[in-house]
Amino acid sequence: MSPPGTLPRSGQAPAPDWPQLLGELAGKARDERLARFYRAGTVSADTPLEQVPLLALDVETTGLDSQRDSIVSLGLVPFDLQRIRCGAAKYWVVKPVCELSSQSVTFHHITHSDIRDAPPLANVLDELLAAMAGKVVVVHYRRIERGFLDQAMRQLVGEGLHFPLIDTMQLEARLHRGKHRPGWLDRLLGRKPLSIRLADSRLRYGLPLYQAHHALTDALATAELLQAQVARLDAAQIAVGELWQ
Repeated sequence: MSPPGTLPRSGQAPAPDWPQLLGELAGKARDERLARFYRAGTVSADTPLEQVPLLALDVETTGLDSQRDSIVSLGLVPFDLQRIRCGAAKYWVVKPVCELSSQSVTFHHITHSDIRDAPPLANVLDELLAAMAGKVVVVHYRRIERGFLDQAMRQLVGEGLHFPLIDTMQLEARLHRGKHRPGWLDRLLGRKPLSIRLADSRLRYGLPLYQAHHALTDALATAELLQAQVARLDAAQIAVGELWQ
């Protein structure tokens, strides 16, 4: 375990200078909604995490390939390290641009009848971007939320979507480096890898089990997980630039 207020290094390339990058994107964006989103900017990288406005985000999709599959629901929960603002949470079921599969219905329990009268993602785009503006987004496994939102924006307005985020799965991997990827000796001895899935990660902090694969519930679960991770590390003063990607 690292000393209080510190984390093991991620081993990844340094994160972008998000305030500068968002400023540059604001000047380049052709879509006014995107330009407005980028103009909202973000906090500086040296801002203590306890002072950062955060937004937990989860999307449920028709599959795992952002090039072929699409978003079917989104959940957003604004929070900080002291408080989760459930009253300001948002949840949408949206009509996907591709067909639901039996596997995806089994996962998120959104059926054909649920999406029959659902709006397309384009109809909630303004509200979505307004909720994300100025926030640092928090997700569990960034490839889903970042990949699907970026691809959806390219389909809708012809431009991608870029935003700073904290990945609680990546943070859990940093905290338990090597334990979720056993070596040859671990495999020889039959040792199971440490799971960094959302539900399993929450159990390590004594957090309750919630219904999985519901966008709003998973967003809330992710917010609670980050609060627990930071509390365990005594890391409220850590600079957000140490965590965001």
